[in-house]
Amino acid sequence: MPTVLVVTGPSGAGKGTLIRELVERVPEIEVTVSATTRERRRGEEDGREYWFLSDDDFLERVGRDEFLEHVEYVSGHRYGTLRSELERIARRGHVPLLELETAGALRVKGEVPGAVTIFISARVEELERRLRERATESTGEIGERIALARKQLEQEGEFDYVIENDDLERAVGELTALVRGLLDTTATMPRR
Repeated sequence: MPTVLVVTGPSGAGKGTLIRELVERVPEIEVTVSATTRERRRGEEDGREYWFLSDDDFLERVGRDEFLEHVEYVSGHRYGTLRSELERIARRGHVPLLELETAGALRVKGEVPGAVTIFISARVEELERRLRERATESTGEIGERIALARKQLEQEGEFDYVIENDDLERAVGELTALVRGLLDTTATMPRR
């Protein structure tokens, strides 16, 4: 059984949507709440979508090694996973699920024994369409995210599993079957 599940992929690949569907179907997993220095968006709550930290607080926590992983993203904002989140979820008897940027996912894969990484992929044209529809980034930020997405798509072979999100229902079904198989200690799931 995995100690941690890590879902990654480029912006606009649909990671959040797939994870929401997965959590409803597989109650043994629980999503960690990441920390960030970005501004809170309308409707977001501290401790629900993210732990919203100041730059100084974030850096102090980095200095105290409170983060399993952290990264500075294209916008200049920092994101990270607090070790306390994994401990909280494990104490509840659940498997932590992290939604991370690819660099953070690779760090966790290298640092946490038993971590399983799942890359959510999509065509670049589809990523751009989704980012524009989401309308949470400026045109410049979308361009930066698309450039980064191209690089991230080239990394998909470094992850344990890849799921193409070209059809939501199929992708949700594939992800759910994969995770259920991983959590079934009697099953053997071949890695890529």
